[in-house]
Amino acid sequence: MTYFDNAATTFPKPRAVTHAMAQAVLRYGANPGRAGHRMAYETAERVYAAREAVSDFFALGKPESVIFTKNCTESLNTVIFGLARRGGHFVCSDLEHNAVVRPLEALRRKGECTWTAVHIGETDEETLANFENALRKETVAIVCTGASNVFGKRAPLKGLADLAHRNGVLLIADAAQTAGILPISMQKDGIDFLCAPGHKGLYGVMGTGILLCNSERALEPLTYGGTGTLSVQLTQPKDYPERLESGTLNVPGILALEKGIRFVQSKGSKQIYAHEMHTVKKIQEALRQMSNVLLYTNLSEQSQSYVPLVSFNIRGLHSEETAAQLSEAGIAVRAGLHCAPLAHKTYGTQEMGTVRICPSVFTNEKDVNSLLNSVFKIAKAI
Repeated sequence: MTYFDNAATTFPKPRAVTHAMAQAVLRYGANPGRAGHRMAYETAERVYAAREAVSDFFALGKPESVIFTKNCTESLNTVIFGLARRGGHFVCSDLEHNAVVRPLEALRRKGECTWTAVHIGETDEETLANFENALRKETVAIVCTGASNVFGKRAPLKGLADLAHRNGVLLIADAAQTAGILPISMQKDGIDFLCAPGHKGLYGVMGTGILLCNSERALEPLTYGGTGTLSVQLTQPKDYPERLESGTLNVPGILALEKGIRFVQSKGSKQIYAHEMHTVKKIQEALRQMSNVLLYTNLSEQSQSYVPLVSFNIRGLHSEETAAQLSEAGIAVRAGLHCAPLAHKTYGTQEMGTVRICPSVFTNEKDVNSLLNSVFKIAKAI
């Protein structure tokens, strides 16, 4: 299988990641914070080391404010529901994933909060003006993706953070498509809450996510339960990370995530981005020359405004038909709406969806040639 579905989850994983998972089961098998024996202490130390790695990687400076979740969706739900107040208002972009839109819509249907989606413009200035015009006195937060998971279009998060803070609101950033690829500094970028998956650009395994808290605004927990601390109390602890981490943690996933981050650091995010963007540009230019292929971005002219992925269709075929034919040829891609209906409505592709191609650090020239040969054959047969 030639794998180009890395925007959903990266594959393969670095050897250090799979080794860390095995070590977690074989050596760090105790429940951290739930016992007083040696293995429990050692496991807790390894989990804390992972918090430090995450905190350092994103320049948070507060390991205790690194919250481990099961995915980016849970992180976003934790923040959105944790900040929601009756009569409140959220502003998001028109490129958001359902991980943002569905929690906001659930709050609206309950009569608790309202939300507004605004257009990501051709320029950062246009985008910032659109967000500013949508702010209200009751706005709680701006929620915005770092980059669209469908079309790769980036959003000016630092500018949005400045805008939010000037107006007394918070910025929640969805880093599902940017963490590990683009540099992110919680302090310099002014991000209040960062949500990211562990299994995409950080090269961890599925079932891992992170929430980084860089705000004095305390979140109401999404889940209540045992934390291994203050057990005599019937109320949830006030301090992070225990306040937001009820129940047993995914220790194998967390320890694997640390190794994934170390892998990204060893390669360098800039180098990973450069490799992936070079790969995607080559794919895009080849697709542009093929008849019956419809492209939705122009990376050649605006590469700094995008992350390295490409969405396309073949004229006359539904995106899922194209993906099925590619699968038969041994090529793995993603097709459909990608859980982002607002983005497809914006680009006018809600009826057919798109075929998404996303490389990784492991993608090589042979992979690219296999993909292009297969697309060419399908497009030529139309």
